[in-house]
Amino acid sequence: MKIADIRKDYKLKSLDEKEVASDAISQFTNWWNEALDSNIDEVNAMTLATSSKEGLPSARIVLLKGYTESGFVFFTNYNSNKGKNIAENNHATLLFFWKELERQVNISGIIEKISDAENDEYFYSRPVGSRIGAWSSPQSKVITNREVLEDNATKYAEQFGENVPRPSHWGGYIVKPQRIEFWQGRPSRLHDRLLYTLSEKGTWHIERLAP
Repeated sequence: MKIADIRKDYKLKSLDEKEVASDAISQFTNWWNEALDSNIDEVNAMTLATSSKEGLPSARIVLLKGYTESGFVFFTNYNSNKGKNIAENNHATLLFFWKELERQVNISGIIEKISDAENDEYFYSRPVGSRIGAWSSPQSKVITNREVLEDNATKYAEQFGENVPRPSHWGGYIVKPQRIEFWQGRPSRLHDRLLYTLSEKGTWHIERLAP
């Protein structure tokens, strides 16, 4: 089969202005709950797109660990490539793709670090092995082989035991949305796209985009 011949016609659901919530976070919650009920594997997996100060884009999968009216939270190593991008350019985009529901959610906004108290609360809820991993990996750095990671893990496990502290280079970010687009696949590529844009007054304006 040719790559160009791979296609799927989307026809599960529709997205109508008359049926959606008036604010974007409530609409996200509606879709999030549907995604949870659909037993999607790693439903919280999302693409995080960032850019360097020169405008060089970079994207990777991260995991959503919480959201509120204020924004969407994930955790990582501050010294990673994504951390360096964020320090240089505080604009970012998140993208959820729930193929089982033929849906995407695209979230763009300002990204910033969350508080140390929030970092600690999540870090100490993690399994010990994951906490050791936060110390063991010099994320995004070149290493000679896998033994570097394994040796680091052994070293820190012996050093900390069960009482693994949170390293200062590890913590969370929140993406504070300014635009959220909800995309619903439809037949013949005539998809539904509704864009919510946050106004200066804190209200959401809804527009339909052509697919």
